[in-house]
Amino acid sequence: MEIRKKVDNILSKVLVAIMAVMVINVLYQVFSRYVLGNPSSFTDELARYLMIWLGILGAAYVSGRNMHVSINVLPSKFDEKTQKKLKQLVSLLIVLFCIFALVIGGIRLVYMTYVLEQYSPALRLPLAVVYLVIPISGLLIIFYKTSDMLKS
Repeated sequence: MEIRKKVDNILSKVLVAIMAVMVINVLYQVFSRYVLGNPSSFTDELARYLMIWLGILGAAYVSGRNMHVSINVLPSKFDEKTQKKLKQLVSLLIVLFCIFALVIGGIRLVYMTYVLEQYSPALRLPLAVVYLVIPISGLLIIFYKTSDMLKS
């Protein structure tokens, strides 16, 4: 499980860095609007894209830590052996969803926005970069759930 700890460590540091940049960005936005009287044109868009990355990567991190919201009504009614099988089934369904929706669908989205040369209005950032978090997060969740299935 050494690799899992390394991935957790890197991902947590990336999330902290994104959050720090987002806080500084919003503070600058408030400063430029109320102190300078000339609101910055890019800070709103940057905050939005940072929030997207923070939310989606954060979901992968929480999934890896098994801290996500869950309803435990059904598993609690079964014995321990059946609970393990149910947990394996749920992990498998999550992996399948991530493969098809997040990884394959995300890669198609990134590719389409790259080919269509779509850019954000203020930052002129390729939207493919913004959407790249979707397949990355999908791969992280697949990694975490696969390691959970192999562990139990």
